[in-house]
Amino acid sequence: MSFANAIMTLMQPEVFLAMMVGILGGMIIGILPGLGGTIAAALMMPLTYSLSPTAALVMLTTIYTSAVYGGSFTAILLHTPGTTASAATALDGYELTKQGKGLESLGVASFASVVGGLFSAIMLLMIAPSLSKVALMFSSPEYFLIAIFGLTIIGSLVKDAPIKGLAAGAFGLLISTVGMDAMTGQLRFTFGKAWLHSGITIVPTMIGLFAISQVLILAENWAHANEQMFEDTDGNLKESWWTSVKRMVPSGKMMLKLLPNAIRSAVAGLLIGIMPGAGGDVACWVSYDMAKRASKTPEEFGKGSYAGICASEAANNAVTGGSFIPLFTLGVPGSSTAAVILGGMMIHGLIPGNSLFTDQADKVYPIMIGFMIANVLMGIIGVLIGPTLTRLAGVPISSLAPILIVLCMIGAYTTNGNIYDVYIALAFGIVGYLMRRTGFTPTPIVLAVILGGMAENGFSQSLIMARGNVVGYYMSRPISCVLIVLTLAALLWPIYQWIRGKLKAKKA
Repeated sequence: MSFANAIMTLMQPEVFLAMMVGILGGMIIGILPGLGGTIAAALMMPLTYSLSPTAALVMLTTIYTSAVYGGSFTAILLHTPGTTASAATALDGYELTKQGKGLESLGVASFASVVGGLFSAIMLLMIAPSLSKVALMFSSPEYFLIAIFGLTIIGSLVKDAPIKGLAAGAFGLLISTVGMDAMTGQLRFTFGKAWLHSGITIVPTMIGLFAISQVLILAENWAHANEQMFEDTDGNLKESWWTSVKRMVPSGKMMLKLLPNAIRSAVAGLLIGIMPGAGGDVACWVSYDMAKRASKTPEEFGKGSYAGICASEAANNAVTGGSFIPLFTLGVPGSSTAAVILGGMMIHGLIPGNSLFTDQADKVYPIMIGFMIANVLMGIIGVLIGPTLTRLAGVPISSLAPILIVLCMIGAYTTNGNIYDVYIALAFGIVGYLMRRTGFTPTPIVLAVILGGMAENGFSQSLIMARGNVVGYYMSRPISCVLIVLTLAALLWPIYQWIRGKLKAKKA
């Protein structure tokens, strides 16, 4: 199918309207704490039943990327990530918001999201069949090593207090062991409670540690918090809409400066997205750490760095296109949202595999090109409505806190429709509040909870596959060797920087 024919298909009123609904609907749902792309796709699925296959899949794929992008708004303005994939964005985004640079931060997030999403869409369109073969080469040993590589980031997340960071990470790993062992069926730390058999869900945990704890911190001294939020977060709230839009558009110089970081992070996000189960929550932290290591001013990360926002947002949006590569070519969803979209494909008679690119090319190519165009429109719409959304930062805390708590409870409950998830969110909200007041940060906990299960399952299965020769088995797998080298490099890099700093100090 030619590019021109695909564009003509996308310009049909039904398809174009479906794209716009996907962009706006995904962005709005992504802004709400704890909802994200998976729930957005599930909620919007009934709307697609009466649509053509192309319109339906354009809507669902667009919802995915716009929901990830939407999560950056509350992450930057309110330190409340709308999705787990935006957790790293909150580190620097909220610090910049407190410095009066909220609009500029949203502009950088928009730029990076468009670059990451557009890059992944182009890769999906051009080399999906060949890249999907790489995912087939990953097995349990590789997933274990990917998780270990991700855990090496914890030490660099809390540079000022690495011991506290490691302690928080160890606590997160302990949390990840709650529930039934996937290999043996043994129940661990469930205390006889049936609702703990499936473990502690990451979304309520994240909502509690980030969102509820932040509300408690602000409510602790609501008068001072309100003064800070209203006067300092985003400059002059009375400025015109057009002036705000111009502030939100990054300068050409800044875009050129951030472009290498965005492309590097997009490549990482794409590759992680191809691996089923990894997802944007892993990609944002890996890319954030990569940007920090490559930066000439790593001390700015966590204190208000545009590069940190750029890395996180480029990576998590690149994951969206990456997750579609194994989905479209192999029928293997690269994320939970992609799994929902797989259900939508089946409903509309689109069967993944080679036939999707041959017999049904008139449907799949408009979907992929529509996904590419949607990433650009998403950034444009985000910039246009961003100034309105920044007014959230000026809402008095006395009014905003109850609304945030209600949204957090809704987000926690709708994850699985389980009231116990609300209790988990509340419990971790108190834990997160106590951690913040005692100098700890909840970020390593979230990262460890995400990666702990992946590491445990991968290692357990690897022991069975190795048949007693674990080291030899890992060394016989080329991809495993590459991941081991990368992990060792990540562990040795801080030592190298320390030695280099000492040498520079001696020369000075």
